[in-house]
Amino acid sequence: MQEGESVGSVGDIMGGGTSILPASAMRELKRFYGFDKPVYQRYLIWLGIWPREIKHREVEFPDGMIEAQKNVGRGNYMTLRLEGDKVSVYDKNGNLSDVWSASIDPDGSDEAMILATIFQTEYSGILTGNLGTSYTYDQPVTEVMAPRFKVSMFFGLTGLFLSYIVCIPLGIRKALNHGSAFDFLSSVTIFVAYSIPGFALGGVLLVIFGGGSFWDVFPLGGFRSPTEIWQELSVWGQIKDQLWHAILPIIAWSIGSFAGLTVLMKNSLLENISQDYIRTAFAKGLQEKRVIWVHAIRNSVIPIASGIGGIIGVVIAGSYLIEKVFNIDGFGKMGFEAIIDRDYPITLGFLVIVVMIRLVANILSDIALATVDPRIRFK
Repeated sequence: MQEGESVGSVGDIMGGGTSILPASAMRELKRFYGFDKPVYQRYLIWLGIWPREIKHREVEFPDGMIEAQKNVGRGNYMTLRLEGDKVSVYDKNGNLSDVWSASIDPDGSDEAMILATIFQTEYSGILTGNLGTSYTYDQPVTEVMAPRFKVSMFFGLTGLFLSYIVCIPLGIRKALNHGSAFDFLSSVTIFVAYSIPGFALGGVLLVIFGGGSFWDVFPLGGFRSPTEIWQELSVWGQIKDQLWHAILPIIAWSIGSFAGLTVLMKNSLLENISQDYIRTAFAKGLQEKRVIWVHAIRNSVIPIASGIGGIIGVVIAGSYLIEKVFNIDGFGKMGFEAIIDRDYPITLGFLVIVVMIRLVANILSDIALATVDPRIRFK
């Protein structure tokens, strides 16, 4: 590398491409990335139901030699003995080791020398809470994900909350004033906003309010101010700084669901108002407010409650394009970059987390649906 030569990439290693690395380094890289195992073994190791090999050390057996010693740390020597096509490991007392195992490495062996690898094994995978170690960051995947997941969850949940508290009342008012000037103008505004992708709107907002050709009101991006500035701020200063950085991304995050929720609420309420049970309630002499707010609206939010799981799964998982526009180091951006970099532990860990979020979100949808729909009860 100091001479400016290429050493290849993870894709080269997996695909067996050319590389100037020595054979010993290539074997070590293949062991580290797991490319020396069949695909089904790699999958079972990742799950944690197949033993994972750790603490590898190579031992050479020159032609005619059947026994060798290897220091495995702190002056502790293990004796390796060739027994046919297998390698046995014995401790210093001559007993068969129950901690260390060994195998012959066919890639490194030839007619003049047999190469063996001594290693330990452990069951460690996603079922034990271990998502692996990132190739890019050289850190456990959970440590790489945790801060980025918090960032996406902050923006996603905030945008989701604001969408619901604005869209439901707006949809109700549009339904009660159907055909009015307010209904027409708000519909035009909503559908214009709906036609603009969130990341494109984010770019427009940065040009207008981020110090471009118009006003310098909000920062160009980032989750918050740099650490050296953030730590010097008071509690109130940190709150203002966080809000200052969050306004534009949250608008871009929530714009996609804003129109859908509003129109869904309006159409659902209009449909329920035309139902027979509403006419019956009016015929009984009930007040209009009671009929609308107690009977019609409760049934109108049923479609919104049934779809909350899908919305939660999308917003919490993060949006790469929005995070890219605002230079936010979030969960979605991390997952996309992991795919580009072929960082398989992060890619698979991202998939696991997203699937778990969707499963939990679907359960929340069922709970919300049972809460608002009088026809459904948990028994």
